[in-house]
Amino acid sequence: MGGANRFLVSCLLICLALLASPRTAHAQLTKADLTPFVTPPFSIGEPINDKGVWELLNSGGALAGYVFETEEMAPLPGFSGAPINIFVMLDLNGTFIDVRLISHNEPIFVSGLGEAPLRKFFEQYRGLSINQSLVVGTPYGGAGDGSALVYLDGVTKATASIRIAHESILAATRAVAREKMQGVASAPPAYPNPDYSEDLDWDALMAQGLVTRKTVLNSDVNAAFDGTIFASDDPVAQADPDGVYLDLYIVDIGAPSIAAAALGPQTLRELQAFQRISSTDEPILLIDAGRHGLVSPDFIRNTSPDWLSAEQDGLPIALRDADLFVTLSPQAPTGTAIILRTDRRLGFDPTREWTLNVQAIREHGQFMPQIGQATLAATHVTPDRFYLRPVEQVPESAFAGAIRNRQSDLIVLGVFLAGLLLILGPGQKRFAAWAAFTPVRLGILAFVLGFIGWWGQGQLSIVTVLGVIRTGVLGGSFNFLAYDPFGTLVWIVAILGFVLWGRGLFCGWLCPFGALQEFAHHLGRLLRLPQWEVSRAWDQRLKWIKYVLLAGLIATIFIAPDSTDKVAEIEPFKTAITVFFVRDWYYVLYAAFWLILGMVTFKGFCRYVCPLGAFMAIGGMIRTRSWIPRRADCGSPCQLCKVKCKYGAIKQTGEIQYDECFQCLDCVTIHDDPAQCVPLILAARGKRKAA
Repeated sequence: MGGANRFLVSCLLICLALLASPRTAHAQLTKADLTPFVTPPFSIGEPINDKGVWELLNSGGALAGYVFETEEMAPLPGFSGAPINIFVMLDLNGTFIDVRLISHNEPIFVSGLGEAPLRKFFEQYRGLSINQSLVVGTPYGGAGDGSALVYLDGVTKATASIRIAHESILAATRAVAREKMQGVASAPPAYPNPDYSEDLDWDALMAQGLVTRKTVLNSDVNAAFDGTIFASDDPVAQADPDGVYLDLYIVDIGAPSIAAAALGPQTLRELQAFQRISSTDEPILLIDAGRHGLVSPDFIRNTSPDWLSAEQDGLPIALRDADLFVTLSPQAPTGTAIILRTDRRLGFDPTREWTLNVQAIREHGQFMPQIGQATLAATHVTPDRFYLRPVEQVPESAFAGAIRNRQSDLIVLGVFLAGLLLILGPGQKRFAAWAAFTPVRLGILAFVLGFIGWWGQGQLSIVTVLGVIRTGVLGGSFNFLAYDPFGTLVWIVAILGFVLWGRGLFCGWLCPFGALQEFAHHLGRLLRLPQWEVSRAWDQRLKWIKYVLLAGLIATIFIAPDSTDKVAEIEPFKTAITVFFVRDWYYVLYAAFWLILGMVTFKGFCRYVCPLGAFMAIGGMIRTRSWIPRRADCGSPCQLCKVKCKYGAIKQTGEIQYDECFQCLDCVTIHDDPAQCVPLILAARGKRKAA
């Protein structure tokens, strides 16, 4: 085992010992800690429970609301492995008085974008209510006008961290609201009983009250807008006041018997497949046989419907399109139909009455029209005979939702990764022997840099490794990995590459900054810059730097955990890839230094400094095979592969150093080329002489 490998084993043993050490729990903030966050005339009263919830008192000393930190009730871990802790002031009506940042270790905000965008994001909650449907994102087209949703502006390049923060606020606030404001017990939500069956059809659904019907005439909508500037802005309603505006049917189709009675065969099969994948989502069928149409013209499939919202126990229910093509039972009414889904884990109980709110929208004026809206409400409940109630609530998983949000990107990434594994696996020799190998390789690296790096934000980082170690040592959940399925998929393939090839798959083919360094090298060659080649002896010495840096970063987790993200700035990935050089000048100068150096020294950062590369080098130890072909003549007398290897990963003996190999395939090309490989050339000459 080489020196680098012995060093890596030592690091692993140290990590395992630390993992076995006692874990430190989050220290709950005291009254004195929280007081500076409370703005006059409010003050903090007595504690409500042992979860860090305090009374909020007004200037007269009366109860005005509640104060709490989110980490106690919703400790969703961020990308550093530690939760984002947020201070919340909530009045007795469920309105946010203030939301402020207490602490965090999110890498993108620590030294990338800075904390200002994160603090500004929290300011948007002030004056909003937990009774509103709050969504992070931007409405499509004009869908925000008259929408039942309240859109919060996210932060570019920090979508996953913002989603974690938003879900922490909502989860903690709902826990306080359910306990202190509504008196509703947090019982496990009911879920459809797959074994319960009834022989039903559409008429039976209507007769048994399993369908809620709400009919609204044009005259009813006219009355709702009467006395406003929008009173005459619906010519159809004015001309035909007895006409039907909304003829709404609500059916909870989570129960198999109800779904079979309401849907056509094809949609029923698609719904059953959907329920197998999204087992915690409750599907709800809405049909409008009137002229309302349920959704606006700007509605985008698989998003939250902008004219529809729901609530239960005074708290909002998050609705989202299930993205299913709807065909109905022949007995069902003809009209606009949509299947929505809501997550039962967030508290929705289909066996208790809930309310669907439909917005009636009118526009006044031609240029930048004013939007008027009236709410049309209908209540629905499904008998509990169709449902079971678990003893324990299933822990919430954010992975499925994150996958749906990045479905298109994940499909493209999955196809690319599958193709890459194919050409580097079974097709490796043919690929390396291809005359167009170099242009194709550069094309692949361009895709990695552009799509995986700058577009997909899939640059892997040592920060994730440190976050996993920190979570393992200090305790907590690894769910933070689920908020970025794009990066997680790259990690999965990189780890698979460990077994098949060692570190080479990621470092040579999937690292966006590595690709950027390689393009810098080609640019330097194109500009005819002199190349500075490090001697073999110094090359081997300099490669130890990255292992020392990796050990230092791991030690920082335990010695100075709050400084982990700062010292991780040894990686220029965040500057060059994540924020595309939009940072303070010294970060930009540091990243530019390595790219300029890469023009004269081939991938100097990757070979000598990269701590993630040092971690990836463990793949050289756990790989299952020596995949690069060798001959007895390799090393003696032939040294061609060693001379040509830009990474210095071939020893004098011809042996491959897999912990330093980047899988560029240059030596594979030489090995199989009768015009380059010296042993093949000599063998061919011998045959010609013998002939």
